[in-house]
Amino acid sequence: MIVEGLNSIPGFRCHKPLGAFYVFPNIQGTGRTAKFLADYLLNERCRLPLRHGVRRPWGGYLRFSYANSVENIVVALERVKEAVAKL
Repeated sequence: MIVEGLNSIPGFRCHKPLGAFYVFPNIQGTGRTAKFLADYLLNERCRLPLRHGVRRPWGGYLRFSYANSVENIVVALERVKEAVAKL
């Protein structure tokens, strides 16, 4: 569900994880840096604590945890989609 939701956001590309409870969408298609987008989603619009460049040292990726309820994930995905649309 989270992979499908992230892939529906323009500029995001996310693969199905092989394990754990994190996904690492590539956000280069947004035209923004991972640091900018992580800060923007935390401070400006969504109040989502995200990490940038964690797994991919060259950047372009965010880390989303999906260790939460389906309801909360749906709300978070809606917030991200709305915020990215305003960029």
